Amino acid sequence: MSVQIDETHDPSRRSWVASAQGSDFPIQNLPFGVFSPKGGRPRGGVAIGDRILDLSLAARSGLLSGEARAAAEAAAGETLNALLGLGAGPRRALRRRLSDLLTEGAPDRAEVETWLYAAADCELRLPCAIGDYTDFYAGIHHALNVGRQFRPDNPLLPNYKHVPIGYHGRASSVRVSGAAVRRPNGQQKAPEADAPVFGPARRLDLELELGVWIGPGNALGEPVPIGEADAHIAGLCLLNDWSARDLQAWEYQPLGPFLAKNFMTTVSPWIITAEALAPFRTAQPKRPEGDPAPLPYLMDEADQASGAYALELEALIRTRAMREAGVPAHRLGKGPATNLYWTMAQLVTHHTVGGCDLRPGDLFGSGTISTPDDSGLGSLLELTRGGKEPLTLPNGETRTFLEDGDELILAGRAVAEGLVAIGFGPCSGVVAPAPKA
Repeated sequence: MSVQIDETHDPSRRSWVASAQGSDFPIQNLPFGVFSPKGGRPRGGVAIGDRILDLSLAARSGLLSGEARAAAEAAAGETLNALLGLGAGPRRALRRRLSDLLTEGAPDRAEVETWLYAAADCELRLPCAIGDYTDFYAGIHHALNVGRQFRPDNPLLPNYKHVPIGYHGRASSVRVSGAAVRRPNGQQKAPEADAPVFGPARRLDLELELGVWIGPGNALGEPVPIGEADAHIAGLCLLNDWSARDLQAWEYQPLGPFLAKNFMTTVSPWIITAEALAPFRTAQPKRPEGDPAPLPYLMDEADQASGAYALELEALIRTRAMREAGVPAHRLGKGPATNLYWTMAQLVTHHTVGGCDLRPGDLFGSGTISTPDDSGLGSLLELTRGGKEPLTLPNGETRTFLEDGDELILAGRAVAEGLVAIGFGPCSGVVAPAPKA
């Protein structure tokens, strides 16, 4: 594991882009994404305050050379897959060069200003062409909270603390923040009913997760050792694994989630790079006494010492009535990302241990991240105790699950003492009615 801190993380460094200070995207962040300016084609960009730096223009300038130029050229197209495939070296070189060019007093400011667009005038797109998407179940408090609803005396299945649980999701229905979330139709069967019925899902839910963007891949049949797994993680994003709980309850046995999950997954548009997150690495929480130690292929002392992230995550709701009245979004919960039972490196290693090959631009979901108490539950299934305890919003509306017109917003910030906080930008979607069957 290689966590490198350098001058780009200096909390005293400030950008000549005035809006960068105090935003999700200060000069200490510099995340990568894909955007389209008005009337223009998609191309790679970097967020700085309320501006987006055009990497296709940077790649053609004389201000970049060597690995930094190679990285900008790889990011100048319509996806960032090629950039992610280059690995950390070129990515780090580009980050350092852009940090120098955007720092107060930089001599080439006039030219770099011509590379900037107002973010408000641009369309943000998925950063990568996603070949494969895997969703894990690494949030132990979510697993416990949900398990208690169905198995009060034995909430976790026997394998949970031994093996990272996951399933292969649907890459084709991953969308970037802001895309409408169409309520799915499907089969549902109430416990007391004799037969299922077909219609719109009534128990539509959110899941607060982190997304993991894969950088360099591995060859088929060649697992990624735990000590090398970190090098395959390009960065993180926020991820909402929208879930139709009534469809899920009927269909999930014996093979797990299917239509209840494949209709939509929302991600935030910016890849918060492993380099930007380096100062926010923290120790993986120690397992409770009596829990099994990870098997040797999943155990690495360096990963345990710094394989988690000091991130604050929150979920908010804003109903149609709240928007029409100008009422701000209501926070459903807030909690730390350290509530994951497995590290991201462990997820990578386990995914490949049987020989599965990962490719640049593949996406992982962490699983729903919840707190052990009610302060930061990552789903309405937990907040309303399976719909038995409706949630009352500040305007008097109540919710058990999501209704048409509801907007869900995920937010995240990396925070540590003595450092400039960096954000992820929003991950949001408004629920739209189901299509007519």
